[in-house]
Amino acid sequence: MTTTQTAQHLQDTTTLHNEVRMPWFGLGVFKVEEGEELVQAVKAAIKNGYRSIDTAAIYGNETGVGQAIREAIAEGLVTREELFVTSKVWNADLGYESTIAAYETSLSKLGLEYLDLYLIHWPKAGKYKDAWRALETLYKEGRVKAIGVSNFQIHHLEDVMKDATVKPMINQVEFHPMLSQEPLRAFCATQNIQLEAWSPLMQGQLLDHPVLSEIAARHGKSIAQVILRWDLQHGVITIPKSIKEQRIIDNAALFDFALSAEDMARIDALNEDRRVGPDPDNFDF
Repeated sequence: MTTTQTAQHLQDTTTLHNEVRMPWFGLGVFKVEEGEELVQAVKAAIKNGYRSIDTAAIYGNETGVGQAIREAIAEGLVTREELFVTSKVWNADLGYESTIAAYETSLSKLGLEYLDLYLIHWPKAGKYKDAWRALETLYKEGRVKAIGVSNFQIHHLEDVMKDATVKPMINQVEFHPMLSQEPLRAFCATQNIQLEAWSPLMQGQLLDHPVLSEIAARHGKSIAQVILRWDLQHGVITIPKSIKEQRIIDNAALFDFALSAEDMARIDALNEDRRVGPDPDNFDF
């Protein structure tokens, strides 16, 4: 199934079901440690036109991400209103009061007055519905612009929506050519829940794949660029991680070519339902 995506530029946005606009493309900082390298990577992304930054409490780097954002604003690279900042509540903090406290902690570490998007990181059994009520409270109080989930399967989404007063705006999941998530994508489309990809490059495991290599050579692009373009043409937001400025620039060079319907079908056919991350149904950390 090929979805026409509207992103023609790095700063183009999609409109979530609550009318909040979110960039199609952003920078992820999973496994990037606190320190100057992190600060410079986030600033490099902003300097080169990125407007979406995705972190999480468990990444342990919210302080550095916030420092980079504040420095970028102070240097006139961007305004806070132009940025879209995401963080996530970790499993240990799921629960109503504890999720609200976790949000306050993330804001404090980031040094921000609000987040653009706050997600439940994993659907920990027996915990995520109370956490969702907390996100609804934060959202209704205007303390966060949008709320969503991460790593939720169809049955988790159905369970949350059964009692929810606000439907998730985002579901951020592992998504790459070896895990194309077609049933979940179709379900989210029917519910107007925007899918977002983490680990879009399968942690580098696809960067010598022969089919992707052939398609990339034909377009004069890298395999990474082909995969990220495939994400966008499926209408999936994507947030590749990099700490090197040239890679950050290269990852975003996606708007001067398009994959054909045949290219998309060939990449779709690579699906093996293979994960590099945990299975959400069996992850109880």
